[in-house]
Amino acid sequence: MKIFKVGGAVRDTLLGYPHVETDWVVVGATPSDLLDQGFAQVGKDFPVFLHPKTKEEYALARTERKSGRGYHGFEIHAHPSVTLEEDLERRDLTINAMAMDDDGRIIDPYGGQADLERRLLRHVSPHFVEDPLRILRVARFAARYKHLGFNVAPETLSLMKDIVAQGELAHLSIERIWVETERALAEQGADVYFAILKACGALAALMPALTLTNGIDSLAIACCHTERADCRWAALLSALTSEKADKTCDAIKAPKLFKALAHSVCEYRPQTKNALRDPARCFDLLKGLDAMRRDEPFEGFVNTLAALEGIATDVHPSVSMLRAAREAAKGVSAADIGEEGVTGPALGAAIKERQITAIAAAL
Repeated sequence: MKIFKVGGAVRDTLLGYPHVETDWVVVGATPSDLLDQGFAQVGKDFPVFLHPKTKEEYALARTERKSGRGYHGFEIHAHPSVTLEEDLERRDLTINAMAMDDDGRIIDPYGGQADLERRLLRHVSPHFVEDPLRILRVARFAARYKHLGFNVAPETLSLMKDIVAQGELAHLSIERIWVETERALAEQGADVYFAILKACGALAALMPALTLTNGIDSLAIACCHTERADCRWAALLSALTSEKADKTCDAIKAPKLFKALAHSVCEYRPQTKNALRDPARCFDLLKGLDAMRRDEPFEGFVNTLAALEGIATDVHPSVSMLRAAREAAKGVSAADIGEEGVTGPALGAAIKERQITAIAAAL
C-alpha cells in the first residue's frame, strides 16, 4: 500500500498558492485495509475514507467508466491493481492530475507542471467530455487564477462547447450549478467564470438573460471594490429588470438573500439619482429597501451601487447621502409623536411626514 498527496494540494503547493484542504490517494489497498487502521468510509459504495485523526479524505485509486448521463453517470472500479497513473488519468485538468510522494517527489504523467508554467488549463484526456460539471470547474479555476495569467487551452474550450452542444448541462442538478457559481463569485476574477461560460455556450443554456447585457463587464468593475458574493451577483444582474433578475435567480435557485439584493439593485438603482433630489422619492426608496427597520438589503444595495461605479463605499457621495437620509429617518420617534396625542391612521401619516422632513434636512 502506497499513499500519495494529490490534486489541488499539489497544484497549489507548486504555485505557492494557499490551500485549506489536502486529498490523498491510496494505491494497492482494499477497503478493509483502511477500515482496519481506523479510517471511516464516506458513503456505502464510494471508496473514500476519512483519516481517524486529521479527517482528511483518502480515496482508493480508481478508474471510472461512463454509464449514463450527467456527472453521476459513472461506474467506479476501485481495486488494488489500479495504478496511480490510471487514477490520475480520470481527473479533469493536467494541473489537477499530479501526485506527490512522502519525499516530495512529483509524479506528473500528463504534463501538469509544464501547464502550470505555461499558465494553461488543459484537459487530461478525451474522457473530459463525459462529465458536464467540468465546464463549471474549468471556468471556476480560470476565475481563481486570473491574476496569475491562466487561460483555458483552445482544445479544452472546444470540448466544453461539445458538452454544451450535446445537451449534457441539462443533466446537472440546479443545486450543483449554484454551488459552483457561488464559489466562483468569491474568486478574485469572478467575471472570468461567466466569460468562460459565455464563450462555450453554457451561459446561454443556464442563464440566458445575461447573454444580452454587459453584466460581465459590470461584475469585473465591481469585483475590484467588493468581496461580498451577493453584491457581485447583484452587479452581474444589475442591467436586468427586477422581474428578469428574479427569474434568473429562480432558474438556478440562488439563495433568498442573493435574490433579494439583486431584485433591490435592479429595482431601485435606476431611481437613486432622482431620489437624492426629492425627499419623498428618497423616502420611498428607503422604504422599499426596508432601510428603517434593518441593515439588509440596504447595506448590500449601497455596497453594490458604489462597486458598480468603481468607487469605495465609504467615499461614494450618493452612498453618503443615502446613509445620512436613512439615519435621519430612523431618528423620528413614533413615541414622541404619540405623546402629542396623535393616534390611529394619523400616527402613521405623521411619522411619514416627519421622516420626509428629516430626509430633506439631511439631503
